[in-house]
Amino acid sequence: MVAGERPAINAQGTASQLPDIDPEETQEWLDSFDAMLESQGQNRARYLMLKMMDRARQRHVGLPAFRSSDYINTIATEDEPWFPGDEEMERRFRRMIRWNAAIMVSKANRPGLEVGGHIASYASAATLYEIGYNYFFRGKDHPGGGDQVYVQGHAAPGIYARSYLLGRLDENHMDGFRQEKSAGAGMGLSSYPHPRSMPDFWEFPTVSMGIGPLNAIYQARFNRYLQDRGIKDTSDQHVWAFLGDGEMGEPESLGAIGLAAREELDNLTFVINCNLQQLDGPVRGNGKIVQELESFFLGAGWNVIKVLWGRDWDPLLAQDTDGVLINKMNTTPDGQFQTYTTESGDYIRSHFFDDPRLQKMVQDYTDDELTKLSRGGHDYRKVYAAYHAALHHKGQPTVILAQTVKGWTIEALEAKNATHQMKKLTSKDLKAFRDRIKLPIPDSKLEDPYNPPYYHPGMDDEVIQYVLGRRQNLGGFLPRRKVAPRKLELPKKKLYKPLLTAPEKGKQPPKVATTQALVRLLRDLMKDPEWGKRVVPIAPDEYRTFGMDSMFPTAKIYSPHGQTYESVDRKLLLSWKESEQGQLLHEGISEAGGLASATAAGASYSVHNEPMIPFFLFYSMFGFQRVGDFIWAMADQLSRGFLIGATAGRTTLTGEGLQHADGHSPLLAATNPAVVHYDPAFGFEVAHIVKSGMKRMYGYGTDEDHPNGEDVIFYLTVYNEPVPQPGPPEDLDVDSLLKGMYLYRPNSNNGDAKTQILASGVGLPWALKAQEILAKDWHVDAAVWSVTSWNELRREAEEVENWNFNHPGDDAREPFITSSLKGTEGPAVAVSDYQSAVQNQIRPWVPQPMTTLGADGFGFADTRPGARRFFQIDAESIVVATLMSLEREGKYRSGAAQEAYDRYQVGDPTSTHGVPQEGGDA
Repeated sequence: MVAGERPAINAQGTASQLPDIDPEETQEWLDSFDAMLESQGQNRARYLMLKMMDRARQRHVGLPAFRSSDYINTIATEDEPWFPGDEEMERRFRRMIRWNAAIMVSKANRPGLEVGGHIASYASAATLYEIGYNYFFRGKDHPGGGDQVYVQGHAAPGIYARSYLLGRLDENHMDGFRQEKSAGAGMGLSSYPHPRSMPDFWEFPTVSMGIGPLNAIYQARFNRYLQDRGIKDTSDQHVWAFLGDGEMGEPESLGAIGLAAREELDNLTFVINCNLQQLDGPVRGNGKIVQELESFFLGAGWNVIKVLWGRDWDPLLAQDTDGVLINKMNTTPDGQFQTYTTESGDYIRSHFFDDPRLQKMVQDYTDDELTKLSRGGHDYRKVYAAYHAALHHKGQPTVILAQTVKGWTIEALEAKNATHQMKKLTSKDLKAFRDRIKLPIPDSKLEDPYNPPYYHPGMDDEVIQYVLGRRQNLGGFLPRRKVAPRKLELPKKKLYKPLLTAPEKGKQPPKVATTQALVRLLRDLMKDPEWGKRVVPIAPDEYRTFGMDSMFPTAKIYSPHGQTYESVDRKLLLSWKESEQGQLLHEGISEAGGLASATAAGASYSVHNEPMIPFFLFYSMFGFQRVGDFIWAMADQLSRGFLIGATAGRTTLTGEGLQHADGHSPLLAATNPAVVHYDPAFGFEVAHIVKSGMKRMYGYGTDEDHPNGEDVIFYLTVYNEPVPQPGPPEDLDVDSLLKGMYLYRPNSNNGDAKTQILASGVGLPWALKAQEILAKDWHVDAAVWSVTSWNELRREAEEVENWNFNHPGDDAREPFITSSLKGTEGPAVAVSDYQSAVQNQIRPWVPQPMTTLGADGFGFADTRPGARRFFQIDAESIVVATLMSLEREGKYRSGAAQEAYDRYQVGDPTSTHGVPQEGGDA
């Protein structure tokens, strides 16, 4: 380096290797800065440097983002836009909502009812919602299609109260809060936003905290996907997600914010209600949650707007020429701010304004005025300015961090640690609340704390008419769920034909894994002239594992930026291709992201009136147990589509080991009433199941009970193990296949004893091999049943039992499983590649004794034969179980089971070394 030359400074503040091309000019700048610092002090120097940084960014000079900014409003007072509304009208309306929301919850907790509820969350967020509803949230009838608004779950009472005032709900509904059945038909209100409970009202389920933020991101992304692929113009639609600062502690809340920034989702705004409290106390008592969240979102690439202080702080901040007030705001922890909310003006004066310069600022303020210095999230002008800025910001998603007070305006709850759990108001509390918000309700109406009145001035009142006019201008009421999907003809039968065709006579059936069969059907479905472009293939970084890389060159991977580089495999036939019009959603290593995309796609028929078909393929072990709560939310949102556990089973994913070995996902699927699970053994079963799913979910008008399709989700467990694909039997009973079980290969009526073997998935080839061994070596005649769904058999049987219970005077009905097996001879053996509990679901309705073989315990790495011998679910184990069952029933000679056990070395996993890894001859 030349003597005297100063190094350039890089983004981290250290010397870079770039030479200083003009050391003399650099020195002049540094000398000027030093002089200003010495003459005007650190605060002035800091201010000027921040202004210079802001200007540099405005002029597109590449500089690093700040980790955080001062604890003040992002938008300066002089930069706030004109507020276009009637402030007094809106204040009066908010007061009515606050009252009715609190009364609804309090009445729901009268003695003998006590169903819970939350008052304080909405009390803190009322202004945040009202500014949105009055000026920004576009309804379904807006020409642009309307916005998607994710309401914070605990704020539901305020949304009901708003709907009551606008005539959407009446007092009977309000009194039915959290009494969805006992309140009477259509009168009950769900506790939180639950579309399944209130399918014409709520659109997005959000109260399972952390799921709403992630789903909102992928909803905004899916809106862009629809736009880029030419399916629907979503350019005038915005996604608003209302969240809590405590909720942001859920890993899912922040888990996808990088995707939102990376894909430049400026159609997305997070509004985080920072009331500084979680459910039991402060979010960051010793820290500052707003500053922490600002760092996260700035680092991820979001536009951050802080709304911390109401307009009554503006004169004080204008006096803060030396930064002492800002410094106090910066250094006061959240726990102390919470305390200031509950303390007297004298306490605030002596603890917050404790510097002589601060005391001088407030010397003319009364103690009462100090207690009323407001938080920004309660100031409609400040909130309006933030929303306006967010909606007009381009190239980035926006997060608004709004500071509020939990339980604001309700003195009995305001900022108390226990406020989240406080659900009742005494007569004294009610009167104080009424006085605070200035409603004309006489004391005589408030003497009974368990039956206070709602307040409604009448639909002709000027305030009500003013707010109704606002909603009319914005496209109608929200929240609102509207189901009017585009009607499309179902895919033609010929699309399924390749999987339904048997091989030519005399030829060996090809060995194909059911995952491969599913993928082939998916590819064919994507060629359908009407539905092809509506198929949304989704996978978490496993397209090649599932044999879907053949889709890369043609369907392409969706990327809003296209492909700006030359792919390393561009010369290969199956090269990686990204495109703005790409059809494949490649979510990286994120099952949660894939499920969120599936949820957005599966709800498109209602959100956008454009039916889309998600096919989300994943390792089944990483499905239900990892993102089960997301699947539950998908069901709650009434989303539809196909979930594919594409490497199913405990023994089929050879060599992978414990955490890859799924032995229980059907059990987890069974807990979700919306999930229809199938475990097909062959490609033709896959075809019939997918065809059924298409009809049930998307066959609009084909079912009188479900004219707009069924609100179900199909879950298929398919395998990566190639097995012979014989094609369907000539006498295949498709109805029975779809009900959960059909007779695949009957008894030969040639043996010393008969038995029934029930098997699913990859268990069916073992059952067929066992059938051969039993006939050849033991002269036992076994019938083999393909159980396509243990879950659906159980579900139907329980529905029959429930019908019988509710019709005691009628002839009892018989479950399908019972009627199918009634009259068959011999005991039953049930086997699958899952835990015994999967098969045991049907045990109560099997008319004969049933023995279950399952892969119980943890999985491990081994060969398929070795693992199956260890779990004792292979063909030889089925033979032993069959002989044992027959012996117990006195239908076969004693000692045969022990003889078979010894002959086949069923107790020795090492006996399978060198055994080919394939199933029996189908």
